Amino acid sequence: MPAHFCRKAKRMTKREMYEQKTEAILQPIVDANGFELVDVEYVKEGGTWYLRAYIDKPGGITVDDCELVSRAANDLLDEQDFVEDSYVFEVSSPGLGRPLKKEKDFARSIGETVEIRTFRAIGRQKEFEGVLKAYDRESVTIEIENEEEMKIARADIALIRLAFDF
Repeated sequence: MPAHFCRKAKRMTKREMYEQKTEAILQPIVDANGFELVDVEYVKEGGTWYLRAYIDKPGGITVDDCELVSRAANDLLDEQDFVEDSYVFEVSSPGLGRPLKKEKDFARSIGETVEIRTFRAIGRQKEFEGVLKAYDRESVTIEIENEEEMKIARADIALIRLAFDF
């Protein structure tokens, strides 16, 4: 049997499909206004589904910026009507503790202090903080306090985000 028959194509989940289609609708709107589309998520909280878009720009996003994108996208989302469930559509800034998810998030954060939470303990520890030194598809390298570098497999990372001090 040819090898291509043995491979199973990864089916996209409903959530991934909704997020991807929403990104496609939002990207031209965001680009036209000089913003960055940071992330789109479709999540259930307290029995309600939320379709959230996170946008950013140098200097930060304002409420007016969020309203502008929301109004422009709402009609298109209603017109295309691809989300089966009823949901609340929100547009907001990513906030201080935004997770690093995409290639551009990691590239922008080189040299910044990050917090990492792992799925399982590594050396009896599940939380790490350090300066992001390098990343690739397989791992993330941080420099911890004593100038020691630590490489953590991406598959072990539950969450990685910019650290913030108060």
